[in-house]
Amino acid sequence: MQMGSATEVQTMNSPGLIIKNTDSIRWFLRSASNETHLPLELKDAASRLLSQDNVHYVSLRSIWTGSQPSSRPELMLLLSGSEFIFPTPKPREKGEELKARLRKLEELAERKAYQELVKDITPSKETTEPFSSYKDQLGFGLHVGLTMFTGYLVGYAAFRALFGHSPAMSAAGGILGLVGAMLLETLLFIIRTSDPAPKSNRTKLKKP
Repeated sequence: MQMGSATEVQTMNSPGLIIKNTDSIRWFLRSASNETHLPLELKDAASRLLSQDNVHYVSLRSIWTGSQPSSRPELMLLLSGSEFIFPTPKPREKGEELKARLRKLEELAERKAYQELVKDITPSKETTEPFSSYKDQLGFGLHVGLTMFTGYLVGYAAFRALFGHSPAMSAAGGILGLVGAMLLETLLFIIRTSDPAPKSNRTKLKKP
């Protein structure tokens, strides 16, 4: 039994339960290192554990089992006041995909921080979309309809005056005026949307 217990002595690098060394444990280890009936390996282990702050429970139990029952304390009494020591787990290694995602997030955070830093220096980019509101769309539709109707009336009246009271020629003149008004409105729309100056700048220029 004693020889079997001697093989259970572990070093601090071995896995297993580790407990804090107390005065009662040191007293037991000191007496065990001087015990004549204890195997030499267990006596050496007791001498080594005597100066350590933490001891393996398996090693301590092996020394306790190999000692004489008359010279050893109760195991529960021996462990009274001691604490468990849990080893710090190794940091988990990050995968390549996680590393790439973290780098991307860091770049986005740095870019956002840079934009916040220079937002008062660089001019803001205003993107004004035409007809962004329902009111603009309705106003533009009414304006186009009125312009085309006016063009039709002007063309109809002009061809009626030129070619007499011919209904066909008057209708052709109205259609021609309608097409001309539509082309004019299209040209004005292109000019308005291609204006590089933002609306805010145009309003500032109008103010004295």
